[in-house]
Parts: sequence; C-alpha cells; structure tokens
Amino acid sequence: MNNSNWLIRREFWENRAIWMIPAALGGLLLLAALFTQVSIPRLTSQQQSEEAAAAFLVVVGAMFYLVMALYAAWYLLDCLYTDRKDRSILFWKSLPVSDATTVLCKLLVGMIIIPLVYFAAANVTALIAAFILSIRARASIGSSLWNGDVWWQIQVLWVYVIVTTAVWYLPVAGWLMLLSAWAKRAVILWAILPPLLLNIFERLFFGTHVVSQIIGRRLTALPQVSFHFSKYMWTNEGGVVDNASGAPVPSVWHLINPSGFFTSAETWIGAAIGIVFIVAAIQLRMRRSEI
Repeated sequence: MNNSNWLIRREFWENRAIWMIPAALGGLLLLAALFTQVSIPRLTSQQQSEEAAAAFLVVVGAMFYLVMALYAAWYLLDCLYTDRKDRSILFWKSLPVSDATTVLCKLLVGMIIIPLVYFAAANVTALIAAFILSIRARASIGSSLWNGDVWWQIQVLWVYVIVTTAVWYLPVAGWLMLLSAWAKRAVILWAILPPLLLNIFERLFFGTHVVSQIIGRRLTALPQVSFHFSKYMWTNEGGVVDNASGAPVPSVWHLINPSGFFTSAETWIGAAIGIVFIVAAIQLRMRRSEI
C-alpha cells in the first residue's frame, strides 16, 4: 500500500499538468465570470431557480469533463512510453516495486485520480463563479446560481459519472496502455492505425461495418447506457422533463440508471477486454526496457 501511495505521488511530481490544466481552465472561467457581459433574466419561481442552478453546474462540469477526457487519454497513452523513452524505467525496475503495481497505479491515476482532480476543480470554480455572477447580476439573479440541494445532486452525478466512465472506457484505457508499453515511437499513430486498417479491411473484403460500429458505440454510447435519456428530454428553457407527462424531473436520482448500466452484458464484456489489454501491458512492461 505504501508503494502505491508513492507511485501515485510520483505521477503528480512528473506530470504537473494533472493539476495545472484544471487550475488554468478554472482561472479562465473565473476571468470570464468577472469580465464578460452578464445578462440573466429574472427568476421568479423556485423551479426556475433550481433549473438555473442545475444548468449552470452541469455546463461548468461538462467543460471540465471534456478537457479531462482528452488529457486522461493522452496520459494513458504516454505514461509507459515516457518511462522507456527517458530511461527512468531502469531506475524504477531497480526498486522493489513490481511492474504490475506500477501499471495498475498509472491506470488508477488515469481513470480515477485525474477525474477526481477535475471534479474538485469544477466544484471550486462553479462555487466562486456563482458568487461572482450573483454579485454582478445583483437583484436579477440574487443567489439563484447557488442551491444546496441541487449542488449535492450534482456531486452524486459527478461520482456516478467517474465510476461509470472508468468501467465503460476500461477497454479503451487498456488499449492505450498496451500501446504505451509496446510502441517505440509515434504512439498516437499506433493508437489510431490498427483500428482504422481493420475497419478498411472489413469494408473492402466483407462489405460490413461491424468494427466501426463496435468502436463507435464504445466511444459514444456511455450516456445512453448509464442514463435514462430515453425517458426524459431537455427543454428549450434548460430544464429536464418527462417525455410522457411533461412533468419536471425532481432530482438527479431519476436521471441516472445504475441498474441498467451495471447489469448490461455490454458493460462487462468491454471491461473483460480491458482487463486482457491491461494484463498484456503488464507483461510487456516486464519484458521491455528503455527505447
């Protein structure tokens, strides 16, 4: 356990972008809240106030999530490759730390720790920005962007998204780490080229699109599997309503679909493939040295 803690600390020391990028993004959003024009209509009801608070927190969270997804993918693709490129792998192999522990700690950082850092940054940014906008807008919005009940629901939503993202994208993470442990150069090209060539080969010789459909679904279908989006829809005013009755959704508990996600065969087949990739990355790490 102590070795794992030090390995995680090492990732923060060697990859300062883990916290610098969300800090920079938060700073830019706060500057925007300070200096951009504020034009928010008067909110006359409790429902409108809750919808405004929820929409504001979701928009801020979505910005951080998008940047986090791009950086986490790059981190997983680069983490084992950089160790071999700068020859630091020789130092780490001389320590009483197994290759499996090293790979799993890097996976933990990429899939859990980095999202948690962005989660914290999004929370701090949203709270400060809501305070700034509330002061700048004065009576037109008051404290509508801050709603304690909505804020707690968004915390649940964030944790749920982190967990489901980690499970759903495990095969993607495993593939990126496998290439990071194997490639001698051009890791980005190797990440894209095999699926692309396989897709072209399938189209030319079989006339089917199974590979592209599988990859596309794995990359884009997480919201569909983990949320009840088929039952609810966003209105033009920014609220979420039931498709059948048109009634507002009272809480985030009605949106998330943990039972459907965690009982889906698609979820666990993908996770099993991801585990195979990660085991292969560990084996390559044992056998490969510096580039």
